[in-house]
Amino acid sequence: MNTPTAKLSVLTGKDFACIRISGRANFTSSIDFKSVVQNLRDKGYTCFVLDLSECTLMDSTFLGLLAGFGLKMRGRPENSNDRGMVLLNPGPRITELLESLGVLDLFRVTRGTADLPPVAEAISPTFEPHGHEEVTRACLEAHQTLSSLSPENAARFKDVTQFLAEDLKKIKKPDQV
Repeated sequence: MNTPTAKLSVLTGKDFACIRISGRANFTSSIDFKSVVQNLRDKGYTCFVLDLSECTLMDSTFLGLLAGFGLKMRGRPENSNDRGMVLLNPGPRITELLESLGVLDLFRVTRGTADLPPVAEAISPTFEPHGHEEVTRACLEAHQTLSSLSPENAARFKDVTQFLAEDLKKIKKPDQV
């Protein structure tokens, strides 16, 4: 079954980026999200507002990737005074998932409308299709991140990480005829 991926919309200002995630944020959209955030960080953006008003669900891969970025942004000096990752209007289910995984404290959660400056530019990111190896690697890294954050997560995702690691090894081996 081919689950539709979330739509990502980006609005940038002087040193902030607002990323709206609409729909189901799953393993495929996690790769696109990672690319967008990394590209913006490389350009010097230090504050990220993730508008989750229209995000209906996040799978564990997307949550793991999000947690990884939360960890990276957390200890950076430029991210004091409400810098870093802000989650705007996450739904109850997403908030519950973040809390149950022990990663909600990596973010500042706010409700209401985005307080964006008048000077902002909309960016329409474009994405290439992802290969099996890239998707498997992203899934494995996301689940390893979640597993490293708590013993409960390690137990919860033990089988998943083992399966993904084995699958990645098979993909890397040359085909034997």
